[in-house]
Amino acid sequence: MGRFCPFSAGNFRKVISTFGARELQGAEVIRTATRGRDAAERREVRAAVGRFLFAGFAALVLVAIPVAFWIWAEAERHALANARDITQRLADNVVGPLISDQLLAREPAALELLDQRMEPWLAESGVTRIKVWDEHGHVVYSDVESLIGQAFEQEEWARLLLKGGPATATLEYQTAEENEFEADSGELVEVYARSTSQSGAPMIFETYTSGDGVRREQQAVLWAVIPPMLLSLAVLQLTQLVPAVRLARRIQDHQAARTELLRWAIEASDHERRQIASELHDQVIQDLSGLAYALESEERRGPLELQPVFTNARTMLQDNIRTLRAMTSELYPPDLEELGLNASLKRLEAPLVERGIGLTVDIPATFVLDRDRAVLLYRVAREALVNVSKHSSARSVVIKVRQAGPRAEITITDDGVGFDPNQARAEGHLGLKIIRDTVQQAGGTLEILSAPGAGTSVTAVFGAAATPTRFAKRSAASSNQDSTVASSA
Repeated sequence: MGRFCPFSAGNFRKVISTFGARELQGAEVIRTATRGRDAAERREVRAAVGRFLFAGFAALVLVAIPVAFWIWAEAERHALANARDITQRLADNVVGPLISDQLLAREPAALELLDQRMEPWLAESGVTRIKVWDEHGHVVYSDVESLIGQAFEQEEWARLLLKGGPATATLEYQTAEENEFEADSGELVEVYARSTSQSGAPMIFETYTSGDGVRREQQAVLWAVIPPMLLSLAVLQLTQLVPAVRLARRIQDHQAARTELLRWAIEASDHERRQIASELHDQVIQDLSGLAYALESEERRGPLELQPVFTNARTMLQDNIRTLRAMTSELYPPDLEELGLNASLKRLEAPLVERGIGLTVDIPATFVLDRDRAVLLYRVAREALVNVSKHSSARSVVIKVRQAGPRAEITITDDGVGFDPNQARAEGHLGLKIIRDTVQQAGGTLEILSAPGAGTSVTAVFGAAATPTRFAKRSAASSNQDSTVASSA
């Protein structure tokens, strides 16, 4: 039973002054937390924007490189098509009408006439070599006199061309036997076009042109297309930047709201547990204890034949009282800010000791954790230990807590009977489900490793600490007020 404590004016002024000092201290803590939160939010948004820009730049490069190669190849194809068309017109309009029987007989006058007609093309159009082949592979004309009359083995493409196939154009280094005079000229555009002599015999007209013109055309097309394409992609990226920033901030707001809801849920759960534990302790347990004393009195003073009945009833009642006291200890959440996580976890040992289970808590001495994550780690450990005490038949349990920057990890390992995680759990066994829901609501990950006869290991990992919110500020202020009144009383 509580007792009445008179409150004098001096004590009242003392409480008010103490409360005011703590309120100022709490307000300064809140302002510091708010500044830290704002700075963290700005860093998070900047990081998100940086990742967006980096991804956009990577996408720009990934798009620009294949497009540049495609433009380069298309420019080459276009240049070779132009060379093929020009050569075909030259074969049809200039060379073909001059391939007479006298030329095929290699008469000097016919050869000189064709030399005169080809000289402007050799001097002005960039053509470096000309050859005319008959259907048997003999060179009937060339600007290099020593080639005239030589015979070379015809390939399949030549036979197809003589039968009416399309003209061909390639850009490459010339290393074949017939290219003795072109081997040192670098890249050359080689064009083969079909022609016809005056007598109607099929002929092959071949020209070689320097490849520098094709490369210059490729570069010109590339430099004409790439800048506007890159500019367009960059403008597209910049226009998406503003929605990306807004999206990052919206996600951040949703995460903050989710964290605040989680805090509300945790605080509401802890409050409900305190209320249930208080009602059990102040009403149910007290009434049952009184009933136990009454049974003990009747056991001593009652009839001898009823003593065994009273003894059994008293024993059962005392066992139930101990069970309720253990439940009260499990229900009532400790003050993590006052006790610390290590001491709070060790308070969970009592129900395990009653079942002959040893508990080892491994927390580094330099471990520093904010209250929010400490509450989450404590809740995971509590639910896991309840599951161990009820179902594992273990002899020992080890709780190991580790921290790496914003990452906090807790592992609960027992040497019990274990189970098959892939099998459906029996109805009413909600321990693992409670743990999983707790971790998932906090945005963490949960891993359960177990096998029949090999014990169980439960590992929960939480990310960065949640940033302070309005609820956290109200909780800090109310806790300061409660602690002030309690200490003054």
